[in-house]
Amino acid sequence: MLRIKPSFQNVSKFTRFYSKFAAEKQPVLRIGSLAPNFQAPSTHGPIDFHKFIDNKWTVLFSHPADFTPVCTTELGGFAKLQKDFAAIDTQLIGLSADSIEEHKKWIKDIDEIGGSQSQVEYPIIADESREVAFLYNMVDEKGFKDLATALTIRNVFVIDPSKKIRLYVVYPASVGRNISEILRVVKALQTTDKLGVATPANWQGGDDVIIPPSVSTEDAQAKFGDVRVVKPYLRYTKSTK
Repeated sequence: MLRIKPSFQNVSKFTRFYSKFAAEKQPVLRIGSLAPNFQAPSTHGPIDFHKFIDNKWTVLFSHPADFTPVCTTELGGFAKLQKDFAAIDTQLIGLSADSIEEHKKWIKDIDEIGGSQSQVEYPIIADESREVAFLYNMVDEKGFKDLATALTIRNVFVIDPSKKIRLYVVYPASVGRNISEILRVVKALQTTDKLGVATPANWQGGDDVIIPPSVSTEDAQAKFGDVRVVKPYLRYTKSTK
């Protein structure tokens, strides 16, 4: 039986808290922005987000409420790949607008559904006040019009060790996330940072990479060795040696 609990019990308190909130004053987050810091409770204890990042790649992903069907499959999907993320020095942290107690109950369901290969080991933030949701622009248009029932929507942020936002994606409620794609993106970002290159469409770890137009072919040959020229502006080299 699907269990859906109200995400915020004290509606009047929530309404008063955000009665003066103005969307135009909300921090604008872009690729390259410093990820805003916050303190919040989580299933692993209190979180100071900048301290949590601690020089690691971090994936922050949000959900509107506990015990929702699509989100349940997503948290299980992240749990299934958490060792793959850890292998590239990347940590996971979820967020939902329910309480720690509800999160812990939800985790039991996720672990039961996923089996032994996908047990949730990463923390899940309890954002009952929606403070993190507003800080990270996780509220949809309907939520701004009705702050008393605003739900956290489904965002993904990839944050690098310097605490800069390197990617963000927003998913509609009806479409489940592709967790393997998020893992692929982190690998691609790490590769481009390390080598000073770009990755082509559908790139997977170990595939050839693109030499940026700002680098001459001669300099690329000196740096990488073999360079495959398809067009003057499209040149490939190996991502591994």
